Amino acid sequence: MVLNELSYEDILENFSLLDDWEERYRYMLDLGKLLPALADELTTADFLVKGCVSQVWLVPQWQDDILKVHLDSDSHLVRGLLAVLTVIYSGKSRQEIRNISFETCFTALGLQEHLTPQRTNGVFSVVEKIKQLVMA
Repeated sequence: MVLNELSYEDILENFSLLDDWEERYRYMLDLGKLLPALADELTTADFLVKGCVSQVWLVPQWQDDILKVHLDSDSHLVRGLLAVLTVIYSGKSRQEIRNISFETCFTALGLQEHLTPQRTNGVFSVVEKIKQLVMA
């Protein structure tokens, strides 16, 4: 399995096939392993996302009007969450990103029921940073 070959719908379907949170948690960890690690020179304060309990880095790359997000974290679970964000936002135009309701995606996966408020706030901090990039 390769991360850039997955769609959000694939992740949603895979989640629906898993019976309990422990299986979903392991799946999130597996997704995190698919997320390419950032080079050390990119894990700096310049790319650090504020508002996350774990360290999270976001490196945007624009090609024409298409955003490719490069995300990384020092937490295994957060890497899984970042993999989901990568699938949702990377390879999309500014207009496509504006039309994404991450709240709907997040709710459909049922993540809010199993993540701590701090972890949830961190995920939404990353989403907010992506939205800021799109508006710039």
